Amino acid sequence: MSKELNISSVDILQQIKLSCQIPNLVQAIANRKIVADAATKAGIKVELTELQKAADSLRLANNLLKAEDTWAWLAKHHLSVEEFELLAETNLLSAKLANHLFADKVEPFFYENQLNYVAAAIYEVVLDDEDLALELFYSLKEGEISFAEIARQYIQNPELRRAGGYRGVQTRSELKPEIAAAVFASNPPGAIKPIVTPKGVHLIWVEEIIQPQLNELLRVKVTSDLFADWLQQQISTWKINVDLDSEDKTLSAKELLKQA
Repeated sequence: MSKELNISSVDILQQIKLSCQIPNLVQAIANRKIVADAATKAGIKVELTELQKAADSLRLANNLLKAEDTWAWLAKHHLSVEEFELLAETNLLSAKLANHLFADKVEPFFYENQLNYVAAAIYEVVLDDEDLALELFYSLKEGEISFAEIARQYIQNPELRRAGGYRGVQTRSELKPEIAAAVFASNPPGAIKPIVTPKGVHLIWVEEIIQPQLNELLRVKVTSDLFADWLQQQISTWKINVDLDSEDKTLSAKELLKQA
């Protein structure tokens, strides 16, 4: 017979505190309030048809293709239908505000910071032994072994091993500075000399350096970057008071969970 374990909102709030998640939650709540305030001042509204599309996009992003999938997802996250709609509305409001603030600033910002959007397709194996990494590097240079063979032998993670160590397409800001400097100075395709970081010895194969083009996808990313910077600047101008010790602790917990 299964046992029953009851978890209250107070329990959840306490666990959030103990797991040191309060700062992230506070920032998420502050972001939401600042966006709502700025959108109201700018006269930005969400129309019903827009909200429906945003909700459909949210379901698609979470692979909720059937009604039963959606209900199961809502139950898992303890969300009502109204709260799901609020989540979709919040996402849409942020996107509309970002476009309102930065639509005409994306192109000049991109061309001034174009180097930041250059990307590289890379494969990586992280080793513990620098001598071994150098030996494998020179074997690669001589064509005595392929990077796929190295990945099969030295990567423990099954998914990463099956992918041959492929780390995807990454920009300069997504890599450690010492790795980015070597990657973007390389002449692909080829391996770069192993780099030692606190994580280990990185043996990297650079497949391609991808020069950025201001297409729709990159335009969205630049807008998102500008909007994130704007939010940080806005937060710095506000004094944020966090009250988790009021008599109604259950309400505080629910508020945190809804707005995180």
